[in-house]
Amino acid sequence: MRRIKTLAIFFISAMLFLSISYIAIERVNGQNLYWGSRGDDVRELQTKLQRWGYYDGPISSVYGPQTFEAVKDFQRANGLAVDGVVGPQTRAALGMSQQRVTAAASTGQGVSRSDDINLLARIIHAEAKGEPYEGKVAVGAVILNRVRNPAFPNTMAGVIYQPCAFEPVKNGSINQAADDEAYRAARDSLNGWDPTGGAIYFWNPATATSRWIWTRQITLRIGRHVFAH
Repeated sequence: MRRIKTLAIFFISAMLFLSISYIAIERVNGQNLYWGSRGDDVRELQTKLQRWGYYDGPISSVYGPQTFEAVKDFQRANGLAVDGVVGPQTRAALGMSQQRVTAAASTGQGVSRSDDINLLARIIHAEAKGEPYEGKVAVGAVILNRVRNPAFPNTMAGVIYQPCAFEPVKNGSINQAADDEAYRAARDSLNGWDPTGGAIYFWNPATATSRWIWTRQITLRIGRHVFAH
């Protein structure tokens, strides 16, 4: 009887392990690559871009600013959407497998805190220029709330460069230098100040064209922006 119980426990444990492993692999199959990603797929990406003359940085397996710019150059040269994200179309153009298991870094891994502050300050500057200071911190907080939310990419760059997520990425204004106030707001939001109470959306009601965004629950307004869950 004891032998049967032991075998049963071993069998159940093995099945649970295999199920969890399968789910973990399925979740990352064909995963987009973006600033902050790391692993074998990034190494393959850097190797290909270097071989074709788009990338002259180290083969580090870490998707940082040089890789990001090289991907945009490749996308631009091949008539793809220029967003710096290696999604299905860019993968196909690069000749990369859609089934490679990859790993995305958490915020701050593979990318320095100064890179995080710079990127966050630029999106704050582009989205909230002319807004009250609290509104600028609130925009930064929304970005960070998305990083922590499982419905969004788990890196700051992944959130900011997620396709169609932010207009400044589409129109290029994110590449403009941020001012001192935007940097201060970025630091305050990174240090934990969240005026929104956990919001993951914001928009300007005077310019928003998406009907879907109005289905979100608005919790407060700061300046010209409303914030919602």
